[in-house]
Amino acid sequence: MAAKKAKAPRNKTIELSRIETALYVSQALQPKQKLSLEDAKDQIIFGDCLKAMDLLPDACVDLMIVDPPYNLTKNFGKNIFKQMDATEYMSWLDSWLKKTVRILKDNASIYICSDWKTSLFIPEVAGKYFILQNRISWEREKGRSAANNWKNCLEDIWFFTKSKKYTFNLDAVKILRPVLAPYRDKKGNPKDWKEQEGLRQRLTSPSNIWTDISVPFWSMPENTCHPTQKPEKLIAKLILASSNQGDLVFDPFVGSGTTAVTAKKLNRHFIGIEQEKEYVALSLKRLEIAESAPQIQGFENGIFKPRNSEC
Repeated sequence: MAAKKAKAPRNKTIELSRIETALYVSQALQPKQKLSLEDAKDQIIFGDCLKAMDLLPDACVDLMIVDPPYNLTKNFGKNIFKQMDATEYMSWLDSWLKKTVRILKDNASIYICSDWKTSLFIPEVAGKYFILQNRISWEREKGRSAANNWKNCLEDIWFFTKSKKYTFNLDAVKILRPVLAPYRDKKGNPKDWKEQEGLRQRLTSPSNIWTDISVPFWSMPENTCHPTQKPEKLIAKLILASSNQGDLVFDPFVGSGTTAVTAKKLNRHFIGIEQEKEYVALSLKRLEIAESAPQIQGFENGIFKPRNSEC
């Protein structure tokens, strides 16, 4: 058998051996009966979300972030999600979305990720249960190219709330941008901007178009083998805007653990559900790493920086 090729010095991708995977999976929660909030909080649940959600307590979730399989045939470890026709996919979306209503608090917020095709279905299905507030479109710079079509490098995140009363912390998600027109008042003082290290910058309110996100790749310490891993910086914006410290963040398709890890780093509680054991193990490994490395790339001193540069 050929020896395993050594990783490049700058390759920081998190990898686990079979023994490590089994060890971490043994630490995951595998409930058989109804859970109390204390039992479920800050846990990765190993199992099918359709069954596991029935075991969670009522009205316990402040914020739900969901990155479900898009309607594409894709291999997630040993589980293959197969593309469906539109009606069947919408029925699948409804099958788990309706179960989330019970576990969400009345003032909860909901974010649902999608690609451009599944974006056609999200408002119709989720709109039966929640109030649509906005659609965020973000540039996925690792776009899928095509020889006879436009390169696909756009994804959406649909923002819903359970009621008209909800959390939104605008100041927590303002972005530091360069000042193109540095106006001054009559005394010559900067007007609504600051000069730092020779740069003229101001904090601005974020729009629903995000172009400052870097998808995880091999030289980033958050990178894993998960095929659709979302960046911590992306999830951090959602968590900071729509929850407060100590709140509970829920992800029924937690994958490699980005939502749980980011929630932990931002002093929130979390519950994640995942049915693929390799991703359960990665989630728990990343949560362990976060104990000693709580940094979020692209988010420094409470401020979101432009597109990640230190990779």
